[in-house]
Parts: sequence; structure tokens; C-alpha cells
Amino acid sequence: MKLLLQEIHDKAKNEVKDVFELKNLKDLRVKYLGKKGEITQILKNLNTVGSDERPEIGKIANIVRSDLESLIAQKEKELEDKILTERLESERIDVTIKNKRVKPANLHPLTIVTRELEDIFLGMGFEIASGPEIETVYNNFDALNTPLNHPSRDLEDTFYINNNIVLRTQTSSVQIRTMRDKKPPIKVISPGRVYRSDDVDATHSPVFHQLEGLVVDKDISMSDLKWTLETFIKKLYGQDIKIRFRPHYFPFTEPSAEIDISCFVCGGKGCRVCKGEGFIEILGAGLVHPNVLKNCGIDPEIYSGFAFGMGLDRIVMRRFNIDDLRLLYDNDIRFLSQF
Repeated sequence: MKLLLQEIHDKAKNEVKDVFELKNLKDLRVKYLGKKGEITQILKNLNTVGSDERPEIGKIANIVRSDLESLIAQKEKELEDKILTERLESERIDVTIKNKRVKPANLHPLTIVTRELEDIFLGMGFEIASGPEIETVYNNFDALNTPLNHPSRDLEDTFYINNNIVLRTQTSSVQIRTMRDKKPPIKVISPGRVYRSDDVDATHSPVFHQLEGLVVDKDISMSDLKWTLETFIKKLYGQDIKIRFRPHYFPFTEPSAEIDISCFVCGGKGCRVCKGEGFIEILGAGLVHPNVLKNCGIDPEIYSGFAFGMGLDRIVMRRFNIDDLRLLYDNDIRFLSQF
């Protein structure tokens, strides 16, 4: 048994010495020190050795096992160091090589226009307010004077998470939060992403962007709203832009209006973008409904206000003469690099 242990020891040492791959070294560890390894089997079969030799054989076997474990661990470190050195050599970067010119990234057209609009309204004395995209049904509908049977609350129009939580369909919920947290005078805009179950086409998407505004103070009238919007639109598009106000209905404003601008593709002649009308709707607006003010703890006998909301995506289309909304979401570098 002693001679066998010595033979195994010498053989294992030579094999470890000649190993140049970690995989082969692992195989040697299993061969000699694994559960069914040669050294392990000798230790398991000590009961077959005479009782007078057993302690000495066991001691020698443990010494051999310990020595092989050390040799294998040392060899493993040598191989790992060698692999690391080779990798560092092969992956070394020559910092003296002239770098290729890297083209700087462009801002997305939505970001460009959002910042431009924010600058216009900040110059008119507005503040920027924000809120969550996942909203309560109350903030998104009830507080805005939109009753349970209103069409916009239909499951086919709105993305519900559960009966009380929705993906916001408008940034008007930010106005509700602002009126609850802040006392008049209030003058804010709230840009952000919103969600509605729309079919995808040249001018519609289930995910799009809005910018809404809210002003609440004493003696606010429709003339204040009209002046604000006309000033904003002409500042954005130029003095020659044609603007059209049309009576409309929104549950959260009374009276209400929709605001159109002349089509940026056909110039008012009629095309597929404006659907032959010559105008494109960009804004909805009106005086804040008294019920909305009450829901936010504001006395409508003392205060009044106006609100407006616009689709940022359509503003972007007009700003850069883009004729298909889907281009803004395709992530095509050939399109985005133009801005």
C-alpha cells in the first residue's frame, strides 16, 4: 500500500507538471482527489489494511492528498495567470493610434420641440409641472368632471391596469394634482407621455405626447385664453400661420373650443395628412369647469381659469414638415440623424 501511494504520488506530480490547460487540470483533480479518485479510494479502503499498519498508511495517504491539492492549486494559479497575461496582451489598446471621428448624438425631434415649447411658455410666466404616467381613475377621470358612463372611460379606449388604476390618457391629471397642492394663482404647463387605444396611422398612435397648460386666478376669461394661445402659436409657427377656433365639448371645460392651424403639407388645399380639410387640429382648450375647481378645493365663485392641451407629436410634424407620425417611433437612424 505504501508503494502504491508513492507511485500514485509520483505519477500525479508528473501529470500535473505537464498540464497546460485548465480543463485537463480539472480532470486530474477528479482522477486523484474526486469522490471516486485514486487517493480517495485508498482512504475508503483502509479497513482492509491490518490494524497495525492502518494509522501509518492513513497518515501517508493524507500527506499525499495534501501535497497533490497544493500542487494542483499552484498549477491552477499559474495557468490562470498565463491566460490573463495572454488576454491582456491580445486586448491591449494602442492609445497612440489616431481615434476615428465620433459623430455626436442628436436630440430626438420630440425632445427638441418639447424644449422649444417649454422655453416659449416659461417666457410667458408659466412653470413646468409633472406627474406619474400610471394614474388613479379619480385623477384621470372623476376629478375632471368625466362621469362613469363617459365614452373615454370605455375599456376599448383606455388602458386599465385594474378598476382604480390606468395609464393616463391625458396630462390633465397633473393639473388636478397641481390644483390640490397649490393655491391660486396657478400658471403651469405639463408636458409628458400619454396612452390611448388608437389605431396606428399617419397621425395616430396608442402612445403619444401631450403638453397641457393651466391658469387659475381671479377674473380669468376666454379672452385671456385666446390671447395666450394666439401668442404661443404665432411665436412657434410665425405670424403668417392661419388659426381657427371651433366650438367643441370637453367635460372639464365650459365653454370649450378646438384650435386648428393651416395644414403644413398642403398649405390648406387638402391632403391625406389633413384628411382633405386644409387644417389640422393641434389644440383643445376652454375655461375650467366649476365642478373641476370644486373637486380640487378651489371656490369657483372667487376663482376662474382656463386650460389647454396639445399633441406634441403633431407639433413636431408641423415643425419639421414630417408627413407620417410613425417616423418618430421607428428608431431609424437615417431619419433621426437629420435633426
